[in-house]
Amino acid sequence: MDLNLVVLSGRLSAEPELRLFESGARMVRYLVTVRNAPPRRVDVIPVTLWDPTEDQTEAERGQRIWIAGSVQRRFWEEDGGGGRRSRLEVIAENVSFRTTGGDDA
Repeated sequence: MDLNLVVLSGRLSAEPELRLFESGARMVRYLVTVRNAPPRRVDVIPVTLWDPTEDQTEAERGQRIWIAGSVQRRFWEEDGGGGRRSRLEVIAENVSFRTTGGDDA
């Protein structure tokens, strides 16, 4: 059985980036910092959420965030003939912000 499920708990490492498309679609991109132990490695994970609510676009850097979604590889052509590029990102289905409690992860 195959399963593509991601659950992240971390903090925003930057302000959310809202994009509006001509089609009327809205997308917000988060950069989420998560710590893994041991060792205390820190990763920054790009997360995309389609059709966000207003409160999901107004979060602040450093705010705690919980995300459930799936992993997707995105492809694009590099400008100037640099070739095809790709990266992994999380496509969020559920996003929740926490303002109190929890640890300092």
